[in-house]
Amino acid sequence: MSTLERARQHLKAHPMALDTALAVGVLACMVAGSFVDPHGKSGVTWALRTPDVLSLLLITLGSAALAFRRRAPMTVLALTGAVSLVESVTGDPRAPVAMSAVIALYTVASTTDRTTTWRVGLLTITVLTGAAMLAGPLPWYAQENLAIFAWTGIGATAGDAVRSRRAVVAAIRERAERAERTREEEARRRVAEERLRIARDLHDVVAHHIALVNVQAGVAAHVMDRRPDQAKEALAHVREASRSALNELRATVGLLRQSGDPEAPTEPAPGLDRLDELAGTFRSAGLPVEVARTDQGTTLPAAVDLAAYRVIQEALTNVQKHAGTDAKAEVSVVRVGPNVEITVLDDGAGDDDTVEGGGHGLLGMRERVTALRGTLTTGPRYGGGFRVHAILPVKSRTRAAEDAV
Repeated sequence: MSTLERARQHLKAHPMALDTALAVGVLACMVAGSFVDPHGKSGVTWALRTPDVLSLLLITLGSAALAFRRRAPMTVLALTGAVSLVESVTGDPRAPVAMSAVIALYTVASTTDRTTTWRVGLLTITVLTGAAMLAGPLPWYAQENLAIFAWTGIGATAGDAVRSRRAVVAAIRERAERAERTREEEARRRVAEERLRIARDLHDVVAHHIALVNVQAGVAAHVMDRRPDQAKEALAHVREASRSALNELRATVGLLRQSGDPEAPTEPAPGLDRLDELAGTFRSAGLPVEVARTDQGTTLPAAVDLAAYRVIQEALTNVQKHAGTDAKAEVSVVRVGPNVEITVLDDGAGDDDTVEGGGHGLLGMRERVTALRGTLTTGPRYGGGFRVHAILPVKSRTRAAEDAV
């Protein structure tokens, strides 16, 4: 930091010192001006003169008052206006005492509102100029009288301009700070949404594959001694399910990598094009699954496609875990107008009330569907079983906005 910058910072931290220095400078200027006589015998000549004692006293009072201009601007203006009024009536030749009143008027204008500036400025200009013209020793049209009018007007105008500029700068700074806060809040909101989305993906992946592993491991343990071939097949399904779980976990956790980390995930997110593969994993685990689709030719946005896949995956996982060993599941994907409808039914007689009342599976499905402005309906079926019905818009919010443009 330079010496000038340090001095400026010090003066900002000590405004009284700055005002005292200003008062001393004004005193020096007024004293120097009081020794100049602009009116000689031969016209306008800048000769030296000896100022009156009263003028020097008024100069001292006016400049001393400026040291308190920030603390009491109106009082300082009244005092400097009074000494300027006395000098304009009695001084001949006149000392530049009005300089203190001009600075005081500038201070009032720069620290108050525009209405107050107009009122106080007009009053000061009228009183000082009128007294100098009507009661002063000089003719009313003398240039000293016009100078009082001009300089007081300049002081009020300059102060109002400085106040306006400060207000504009403060408004710009406030907008910048508000925009910064808004950006930070938006960033935090997006981070929270991304965390929630990743948590839902992790839950869906882990719940689905661990349920399959659990079922197949139980089958293998049950038939290990009597039917080793079937046990080997069950263990093969366990291995395949665990490999799929690891791959999906690797792809999901890969989203948390930093920009410079290697081996970013390149595998696309699962969608309805893998529905048959998904149903096959449940059939291998012993759950009969029937799939019916009438949405051929429908191209879904990536977010909608992933949500549809996850809803079916979570619904079938719940059937596998809660509907009982003899349950069957039916999956239907139907295009209805601007939406695609996903329905998963089962005829099990297990603990469906537990599925409906607790856990994160149904909550995750509902959050996924709601985020896409869809609807999700879940509940027991009449006569037994459970029903999951999701309606998803074919066009996501981002795609619809792009088409509208």
